[in-house]
Amino acid sequence: AVSLSFPFQSLVMAFTLGTGVGMNTLLSRSLGEKNQDAVDRTAGTGIFLFLCSAILFCFVGIFGAAPFFRFQTENPNIIRYGTQYLRVCIGCCFGICFQMCGERLLQSTGRTDLSMIAQITGAVINMILDPILIFGLLGFPRLEVMGAAVATVSGQIIASILAFILNIRKNHEINLSLKLVRFDRHIAGQIFSVGFPSIIMQSIGSVMTFFLNNILISFTEAATAVFGAYFKIQSFIFMPVFGINSAIVPMIAYNHGARKLDRVRSIIKTSILIAMTIMTLGCILFEAIPEVLISLFSPTEEMVRVGLPAFRIIAVHFPVAGFCIMTMSACQALGKPMYTLISSLCRQLLALLPAAYLLSLTGRLELVWLCFPIAEVTAAVFSVIFLRRTYRTVLAD
Repeated sequence: AVSLSFPFQSLVMAFTLGTGVGMNTLLSRSLGEKNQDAVDRTAGTGIFLFLCSAILFCFVGIFGAAPFFRFQTENPNIIRYGTQYLRVCIGCCFGICFQMCGERLLQSTGRTDLSMIAQITGAVINMILDPILIFGLLGFPRLEVMGAAVATVSGQIIASILAFILNIRKNHEINLSLKLVRFDRHIAGQIFSVGFPSIIMQSIGSVMTFFLNNILISFTEAATAVFGAYFKIQSFIFMPVFGINSAIVPMIAYNHGARKLDRVRSIIKTSILIAMTIMTLGCILFEAIPEVLISLFSPTEEMVRVGLPAFRIIAVHFPVAGFCIMTMSACQALGKPMYTLISSLCRQLLALLPAAYLLSLTGRLELVWLCFPIAEVTAAVFSVIFLRRTYRTVLAD
């Protein structure tokens, strides 16, 4: 149930991450240009856009959760648990929306340590509440899957409150005021001109996961469980890379605004090297001990049988993915968001899903997992082309 809910949650993250990237880039560029008025108006408009996203998805989550699961499966337990989980997670999504907003405001001025504090606080609260609310410990009722959802949104809400407290008390480069929280068409247009490709890319990821789940479940429900387990474990590998990604976007935008092009090139090269190193280590981990990784989920024998080859095959693409993430983030920060969008479209819609479908026709589940390295190689080709074009235009001396 939780694995099948992932595409819906990804859709919410698509809007929050995309809006955050656009706001973050514009804030950093304005700070580099020493334009305080633009900084304050960008922050106010960004907060307003996050508020609108939260209201929209609250309604969608409450009323759309049940039909979403009925479309994917007829299993009544999956439908029941999944509906409970999504109605809480998406119905209370204002927590993750404002957590993302507060963290991006901190990151735009280089206060990534404070952003980290807010994020870790939310994660720790989530981990503490999970067993208590799932199993009904310490006098609390046994809520099972709904308990996991309540723990998640509780951590997000507390993290969002802490993030804004830190912004008000520590982030003096940005003047946060309720009177500035309003829609500014010009600022919103600039935010979405950079952030919209990220929204589309993340949304495409949601669509990809949804259809891939449907391909996998045609073999066995264990395959979707393996896919969900993989995503949870790989986040430990990808999150440091996404952390670097979050760091380089404002750094590149700021130095580009200040016309320090040598520093921009240095940031790009260093981030690619670090990202590929991290992802190579992650690949080695998945190849060497997949049985240990999958054992974290108390798997059935069928899940182990399906999961071991899946983990080894999928992990091959990790180093290439590190390169693609960094290069496309650099293009986006330098005002070339369409490059990122095109690369993502080619990777997920033109390569991954068609490859997964065609490989599924062989009737061999282990071959379906090859769609991941096939798609990443496709994305890498476009990433190289677009990075070279960006160097020749935006970063030309």
